[in-house]
Amino acid sequence: MYYVYILRSQRDPSRFYLGYSANLKQRLARHNAGKNPATAGSTWDVVYYEAYVSEAGARRREAALKRNAKMRQLVMKRVKSTLSQSD
Repeated sequence: MYYVYILRSQRDPSRFYLGYSANLKQRLARHNAGKNPATAGSTWDVVYYEAYVSEAGARRREAALKRNAKMRQLVMKRVKSTLSQSD
């Protein structure tokens, strides 16, 4: 399985990060260990993910979300709505 995921910073809950990985648990551990410059300095939680059978499918979805602001806004609206219900 391959995953497209969204992380939220514990330190700054308004900060999110979008990525993809074949091993979501391991990737989260690397983010939290400061191994990614874009996410270093904060602890992160997975707040959303989508699973894909193929790496190509996950990469296409990640690229589409990063490239298409409207698509990204729709996903983030759903994520934030879910987070506000659980907070």
